[in-house]
Order: sequence, then structure tokens, then C-alpha cells
Amino acid sequence: MKRRNFIGLSSALGLMAGAIPGIALGESNTADEKGKRYQNGASPWPISLDTATIRPASLKDKVKIAAAAGYDGLEPWDSELEEFEKNGGNLKELGAEIKKLGLKVPSVIGLWNAIPATMSEFENSLKETRRRMRMAHDIGAEHIQTIPNSLPENYNQKWVADRYRDIIEIGMKEFNIKPALVFVKYFTIKTLGQATGIAMDANHPNAMVIPDVYHMYISDGGFEGLKMLKGDAIAIFQFNDAPSSPAFNDLRDEHRVYPGDGILPLSSIFKDLKATGYKGFISLELYNPNYYKQDLLQVAKTGLRKTLEVLKKAGV
Repeated sequence: MKRRNFIGLSSALGLMAGAIPGIALGESNTADEKGKRYQNGASPWPISLDTATIRPASLKDKVKIAAAAGYDGLEPWDSELEEFEKNGGNLKELGAEIKKLGLKVPSVIGLWNAIPATMSEFENSLKETRRRMRMAHDIGAEHIQTIPNSLPENYNQKWVADRYRDIIEIGMKEFNIKPALVFVKYFTIKTLGQATGIAMDANHPNAMVIPDVYHMYISDGGFEGLKMLKGDAIAIFQFNDAPSSPAFNDLRDEHRVYPGDGILPLSSIFKDLKATGYKGFISLELYNPNYYKQDLLQVAKTGLRKTLEVLKKAGV
């Protein structure tokens, strides 16, 4: 894949990139000069609920909560899909129920240990990778997150890129699913720049990344790099907010807060995302244990309401 498939020359080029998603719950049926709108015209993107936001609920209850709260989709985790099947559930039937409720599954989290350090380890990992891809396919997901969480710090970027390319080929040819690369401060691939470099070196037309504003912040990678991407290089965009305390170096995933309740420059981030021409889902991802103690439907509704408030403030 050539560099221009990832780097936009201008916002105008970015606005022409990417496919327009289909109709989703809460979407306005009218389109203006800015393109398709969702949430009764309040959002340029369909909004997904990462199921970690309401973690104590069962998977079936999470589906019901996401629909009742007014989301356009939900983003489940592989461990939930595995537990659902172990308890006798049928993921294809659940996927049909999700679709009937007007929801989509833009992504599943994820392919853990998908790119280990050696070829033998990689080959041994493929059985689990395929199992997770199969579950994600059965529930109707478009993407699955590729998580290289066991790489050594002195990894060879081209080798990792080649293995990511292998995973893309397996996902698309065997399961009709698109694996996308994530970055996490606590793992070896920590920044958007590192993940994008690997995706570019994979030299595959379907190589994509999944930005997460929280890890863009705590990894010290920052937000300016988002302006360099074209929208079709992004599989799904995860967002939340970071509090002013604890101190920066002490921030962990459990400290994520509702959009607008923290210090992240979400308005400018969403403006930059819009300028890339991105047309996919944005996904609210929280792990806050304080929210787990509350009514989970109300948590989901609050998250969506605060998201729409930030989008309105951003003027996107």
C-alpha cells in the first residue's frame, strides 16, 4: 500500500475518503452537504458503546442496554463471546438479534497475543486467533482488534508488519473480517505513530489502525498525528476523557471518565477526525469502577448524552 493511502494531503482529500456506512439506529434519513448524519442529525458518525463501559451486565443485557440507550452499535470483547457460547448461547442468533434492534458490531476486542516474538510462537498462536475471528464473524463484526501485547521492546518493525499482513489475509479470506491494529501504552506498540508505521509497512490495502484518545494521551504520543491520517486508515475510533487527577504518570484505564468531564481536548480531536474524512464508528470506551456501581442503563445514557454535548461543542 502506498503512503498516500494513509497520509492525507489536505482536509479536502480526506473528506472524499472512506465508504459511507449504512443506516443505523437513531440516524437521520436526510443528508446535507456535510454528508450522512446520525443521532437525529447530531453526529457525523454512528456511535458505539464499548461493552467494558457497562462491564457487570451480561452480554445479552449489554445488547439491550445499548439499544435502549440509543446507540448505533456496540463493541464487545472476545471473553464475553466465549462465555456466551460456553453457557449455551449462539452467537449467530445473537448477531441477528443485534441487527434486528438496529445495532451494528463495528469491532470486537480482540486478537490477544496475535503477534508474538517468533515465527514458531506466531504459528502456535494462530489457532486462538482463528477461534476469536470465528466468534467475531458469527456475531456480525466488521473488524477485530489486533493486539501485539507480548512483543519484546526491541521488535523488528518489518517482521511485525509482515505478521500483521498475514493476519489480515486470514481474517478476510477465512472469516470475512478486517483485523485492525491497536496501540496501548502498557504494551510494546504504545503510540499511534508506531501502529501507523507498522500498518503502512504491512503493504496491504486493508491495513488499518484503531486510535484511542486515552492512550494517545497517556503514551505521550499526543494528538497532532491524527491530522496526518486519511479517514479510511481508521477502522474504529475509541474515545473517552481523562481526569485532572491522579497525576499524569499515575493514570490507568480505570480512571477514564465521561466525555467532557476531563481535560482532553475532545473538541479539537473531533474536528481533526472530521477533517480526515473518517466515516466509521466512534466508540465510547470506559473502565471506571465507579460507574459499575450505578444503574448501567443510566451510565450508557449519560455517556451518549455527554458524547453528543461534546460533538455539539466541537461543531462537527
